[in-house]
Amino acid sequence: MIIFENTLHFHTDRPTVVAIGKFDGIHKGHMEILKEMLSFKKQGLATAILTFTVPPQTLLHAPGSDGAIEHVLTTNREKRKIFSELGIDYYVEIPFDEAVMQICAEQFVKQILLERLNMRAIVCGNDCRFGYGGSGDTALLKRMGEEHSFTVRVVDKVFCNGVEISSSAIRTALLAGRIEEANAMLMRPYLFYGEVVEGLKIGRTLGMPTVNLIPEEEKLLPPKGVYYSRVLHMGQEYRAITNIGSKPTIHGDKPGIGLESYLYHFSEEIYGDFLFLSLYHFVRDEIAFDSIDALKAQMQQDIEQGRIWHRENL
Repeated sequence: MIIFENTLHFHTDRPTVVAIGKFDGIHKGHMEILKEMLSFKKQGLATAILTFTVPPQTLLHAPGSDGAIEHVLTTNREKRKIFSELGIDYYVEIPFDEAVMQICAEQFVKQILLERLNMRAIVCGNDCRFGYGGSGDTALLKRMGEEHSFTVRVVDKVFCNGVEISSSAIRTALLAGRIEEANAMLMRPYLFYGEVVEGLKIGRTLGMPTVNLIPEEEKLLPPKGVYYSRVLHMGQEYRAITNIGSKPTIHGDKPGIGLESYLYHFSEEIYGDFLFLSLYHFVRDEIAFDSIDALKAQMQQDIEQGRIWHRENL
């Protein structure tokens, strides 16, 4: 996959089918768009995803005085990895700055989609909005498609258990700790993609070594606690138990939240490797332990119960 990052100075020689949007969460609604794109690929068009370096809300709704940022379901780093694995040909992150915000919808189509992306087709949801003030919509795309000879394919909304699938619905479920509900709407179970960092190795001294990730600052976190999970490393999947906590066993002086996972039947040192961590089920709240022995006893109990849950569910 060819990546154009944080720039408007890009060009694709190959004619493309394009999808534009935040793609936050990469949920089952987005998958319908991707399926349509792949049908055009059979006609000789390259696939191109156009998204933004930062979510548009970050600029449109300025952070408060406390410095809070807009948290996302899928970071830009995660999007690049996922779209690459899905076989997308071009991935474009344009800077969502004041200059881009001022581009009117028609100029956006002409200058960005047609001239730079060599677009011959576009796939979008029926609520698609783009350009200055969100003035661009499917009606404008269809009119310009007739004028400039590109195809417009509109995908209907997708529902799950009677609820319209959207990033907002997924975010609400995650923040309430309803992991299964969120996962039912996502293309993949809620995931983190990141580098394994060196921890304090407390788990290793207890005979239960763990791997540690530090989530990106903008990543939305579900409630603190213990979760049943799975880890994908070097093409191999492992059943795991993950703790999301404010005092993770990670090296560093900055306080923060980390993800610490125990993988069944795994004891390799993989510091510096990147892996996917997916959450499946909330087990219990985070607990403060009075002693190492109490911590070890609880970890052993979590592992035994986790083996049963994984056998029955994954």
